[in-house]
Amino acid sequence: MGKIILGSCSPRRADILRKLNFDFEIVPSSYVEEHDRTDFSYDFVENLAYNKALYVAKDLHEEGKNINVLGADTIVVVDNKILGKPKTKQEAFDMLANLSGRTHFVVTAVAIVNSETLKYNVKSETTYVTFEELTKEQIDFYIETFKPFDKAGAYGIQEMPAGYIKKVEGDIDNVIGLPSNLVLKMIKEAI
Repeated sequence: MGKIILGSCSPRRADILRKLNFDFEIVPSSYVEEHDRTDFSYDFVENLAYNKALYVAKDLHEEGKNINVLGADTIVVVDNKILGKPKTKQEAFDMLANLSGRTHFVVTAVAIVNSETLKYNVKSETTYVTFEELTKEQIDFYIETFKPFDKAGAYGIQEMPAGYIKKVEGDIDNVIGLPSNLVLKMIKEAI
């Protein structure tokens, strides 16, 4: 399998690619997400992933390179509303309190753009996550300990202590930021 470019500086996505034994290089995308959208749609998240990959692929295209660029975007959705990254402790608390005792879903869109042809493929994966009923103390402890301000929905499932998550239906790597089975399939199709 040839080398790919990960158009993201997410350490969690890089970890998943390493676990899958990919030969990859990280080239952060210059695409800037500017939106205040809160209503969920697959088109929206897939467009974000596509643009992240496209911006890197266009730069490589100008350099005459032929390489597949992977872009991704992960969102957390509850009541058909997108939960972004919290900016304050209060926002993080409110998000986690909203998820407490409920099932929500996490969507990661994955885009692969070839830098020579600019042909692309975009797909998304959905995983359902059910939280236990969380106490105020549990929420405060999680925020103080893990500082989840860089994570959609104010949590990282890979760092959640015991007693926080009741059930995960689907690919847990999808919740972390990159659905491993979908990525394997898409990379094989791109070769």
